[in-house]
Amino acid sequence: MKKLFLLFAISPLLVACGQSKQESTSTSTSSPKTIVVATAGDIPPFDFEKDGNLTGYDVEVLKAVDEKLDQYKIEFQKTAWESIFPGLDAGRYQAAANNLSYTKERADKYLYSLPIAKNPLVLVSRKDKVLTSLQDIAGKTTQDDTGTSTAKVVTDWNQSHSDNPATIQYSGEDVAKRLTDLANGEFDFLIFDKISVQKIIQDRGLDLNVVDLESNDNPNNYIIFSSDQKEFKDQFDKVLKELYQDGTLEKLSKTYLGGSYLPDQSQLQ
Repeated sequence: MKKLFLLFAISPLLVACGQSKQESTSTSTSSPKTIVVATAGDIPPFDFEKDGNLTGYDVEVLKAVDEKLDQYKIEFQKTAWESIFPGLDAGRYQAAANNLSYTKERADKYLYSLPIAKNPLVLVSRKDKVLTSLQDIAGKTTQDDTGTSTAKVVTDWNQSHSDNPATIQYSGEDVAKRLTDLANGEFDFLIFDKISVQKIIQDRGLDLNVVDLESNDNPNNYIIFSSDQKEFKDQFDKVLKELYQDGTLEKLSKTYLGGSYLPDQSQLQ
């Protein structure tokens, strides 16, 4: 009887310990928060499809961050460019990765990561009709997408040169198709980021003239987050600094961008 009493006496403690352990395990193995990242997946080498999978510098940076954040799970959703920001507004996506540059209009509405790469804009034209600066776009025609920072460069220039503005055709084509159309003489110039232009020209063997734009005040690109994702944005920035310091960003830049295109370290403070 004494042994039986002792067993019953200690069993509540065993139950309590068991419950405590179960609760602890449940807490530690709780499901990570899913972050859906929108991308058009059509701007190599930043985001593109290979063998049916999304890859590219922006995508691989996010994957590297994901490996270090157990409390989050990053998923990618390919969508049309014009659907990215409405999707952020509607809560369908929590972040966007699409070789995104800085604009004040976006910064007033969304959260920007620290810069993930340095990527200045260039002016592209045919070699038989070379344009060497923004002054040369007067009266000329280009193609672009709506809502892009590159289209804004042209519209801002037009506001100061209303006597002979450039014309923008909003084609909806991806940048590789636009560069090919430019080489075929369908319009006069294209403004886009240097790294993508160099990659596409090399891959497609296009004979085009490329000039750096000196007026490009902010040549970096970023990940953008919806306004309610400050906690994830802060965690992303923290890990990004670690990836910069341990050489991961440098490796990804050389692998996907073809060289070292990292932002200045002072910009990651």
